[in-house]
This record gives sequence, structure tokens and C-alpha cells, in this order.
Amino acid sequence: MSPDYVAPGSVRSAAALNEQIRALWLRANGSLSTQEREEYELLVVKWAAAIRGEVIEAA
Repeated sequence: MSPDYVAPGSVRSAAALNEQIRALWLRANGSLSTQEREEYELLVVKWAAAIRGEVIEAA
């Protein structure tokens, strides 16, 4: 399976979301503001959903 695989119903792949999370941490130099923390938490929830979708689809 390609790392850029997008599970049905998801807007972005887990790999794309992971890249966004990494970029956020790099921009923040490892210390998130309140707004950045909210963005991070939302991205992590979306990433977890994308991972579940990819695992279910692979099965």
C-alpha cells in the first residue's frame, strides 16, 4: 500500500496528516501556543482516524 493512500471517506492520508504534524512542531520550535496545541490535537485525532481507516481497508 502506498504511504499516500487515502482511505475512503478521509480527506487526507495518514502520511499527509503526519507531515502536517511534523511541520507544526518544526514551526513552533517544540513549544506550542494554545492555538497551535488545539491545531495539533485536531490533527492527531484526524491522523488516528486515517490510520484506523487504512488498517481496516488493508484487512
